[in-house]
Amino acid sequence: MTLVKLAGGRIVDPANGRNGDTADLYLHDGMIVPDPGPGAAIDQVIDVTGKVVMAGAIDIHSHIGGGKVNLARAIMTEDHRGHHPDLLDRDRFDGGDVLRRAGGGIYTPSTFATGYRYAEMGYTAAFEPAMVPANARHTHAELADTPMIDKGCYAMLGSDDFLLRLLAEGAEQPRINDYVGWILEAVQAIAIKVVNPGGINAFKFNGRDLHFDSPGPHYGVTPRRIVTALARAVHELGVPHPLHIHCNDLGVPGNWETTLQTIAGAEGLPLHLTHLQFHSYGTEGKRKFSSAAAQVAEVVNRTPSVSIDVGQVMFGQTVTASGDTMMQYRNHRHAHPDKWVCMDIECEAGCGVVPFRYRDQNFVNALQWAIGLELFLLVEDPWRIFLTTDHPNGAPFSTYPHLIRLLMDRSFRRDMLKRISRPAAAATVLGSIEREYSLYEIAILTRAGPARALGLHDRGHLGPGAVADITIYTEQEDKEAMFARPDYVFKDGRVIARNGEVTEIVWGATHAVRPEFDRGSIEAPLRDYFETYQTVRLGNFRVTDAEIEDAGLSGEGRGRLVRHACRRIGAS
Repeated sequence: MTLVKLAGGRIVDPANGRNGDTADLYLHDGMIVPDPGPGAAIDQVIDVTGKVVMAGAIDIHSHIGGGKVNLARAIMTEDHRGHHPDLLDRDRFDGGDVLRRAGGGIYTPSTFATGYRYAEMGYTAAFEPAMVPANARHTHAELADTPMIDKGCYAMLGSDDFLLRLLAEGAEQPRINDYVGWILEAVQAIAIKVVNPGGINAFKFNGRDLHFDSPGPHYGVTPRRIVTALARAVHELGVPHPLHIHCNDLGVPGNWETTLQTIAGAEGLPLHLTHLQFHSYGTEGKRKFSSAAAQVAEVVNRTPSVSIDVGQVMFGQTVTASGDTMMQYRNHRHAHPDKWVCMDIECEAGCGVVPFRYRDQNFVNALQWAIGLELFLLVEDPWRIFLTTDHPNGAPFSTYPHLIRLLMDRSFRRDMLKRISRPAAAATVLGSIEREYSLYEIAILTRAGPARALGLHDRGHLGPGAVADITIYTEQEDKEAMFARPDYVFKDGRVIARNGEVTEIVWGATHAVRPEFDRGSIEAPLRDYFETYQTVRLGNFRVTDAEIEDAGLSGEGRGRLVRHACRRIGAS
């Protein structure tokens, strides 16, 4: 394999404490290697003098595959008719073949377009945060069809019948741990997600809301009990990423109190609160809708066991796609265009797809935009907050460069604030916040932080032994332009994009954890449960390693599975 030297770049690598020092990087066999010393045979030198060198970016929460994503693609036909920049590029050939496959869409991009657009922005990994276990094989098949990036999935629990039965019967924590461990292995997931704990199940019994300490219908289990049990299971199994939680009462004014109850419900265990913008609403003012970002940020700042991503709202058309059937049913009256779908999924969960347009002159939408930015700027520790739009719920991931400019450029942010609804602008403290993110902090939000949170020890940094996923930028005053079109993007040591254009098609790996659990104690009751209530048998439910690797779900032999061990913590 060739030895490549990236010469003279400014290294921005927070995981290794490097903040712009000038140095060379060496790549060999898809990895970053130490300086080989004088006299080494360098096969290729790429001059990046003065350019900003970062690890490839990692999106910790982006809905890019699975049942609800496919429903969103199907329902938003106008997105694909109107946005097809990735149709066959007949002027660009690679060995006689068209370089890129056809694909389109902005807020519901195809699998191909998803991978291409991420790579063009300097992203080398993205994680699907809500895989229903019954749909795992479908989800992995879609992700196998997504080029350019590494990926992984969070298995969705918390409204599934089997877990609720365990909790209702008073099962002890080790039994719950075994079930969670079994699910992680069976569906090839890297983390556990809970959506509106208990609320999806409650909706099936005609419940239209479920508050944190309210017993759900039928099983009588509270969301607090679900959160406590799952947070403890994830922690005791040693899964690197904490329980990834979409709180109850999403979008409801006053829900910031539910957010604080959820933090308390974890009983000091690690917890990741996702798309927190949608859970930081107060009830102040004539409209009974206000920002509670300051109160929420204050609690996050003093609770080191909590990490968050924001789910930033950006203005324009998008589509909301969520496992939170209760919330999506409530919001269907706001659909734009006027079409929507909600559905039940086995005995496990549900989903809803509702198109939506965020308007800068709408008071609620404008304040949502401001609340997200308030959270970004008021949460002090950049290692515990990650850059997301909850794609596509708050906005497409392709808006990330614009969001980065809002965080880095106070003047630009204030100019944008002047354009939104005047009552909303008057209801936010955004204009008084002086903070501007540095390049170093952006690298934490988008690289080092997500890698650490997911336990990806060889990603998100530029030290020797790291996978050579690298993005190189020319620094510009306009940070949106800078982050939209990197000079170079490397995946596994190969140049896959230059100046914002894909140059080579590659296929990333799938990441999954391998926790230890007592298989014998959990498989017998699971087998009985599957025989009685499910439409598949236990053995057919599992997604095997071989389905992802070798021939793979893609059918083209491009699958690769990276298994991450877990360090089990003794049950307390």
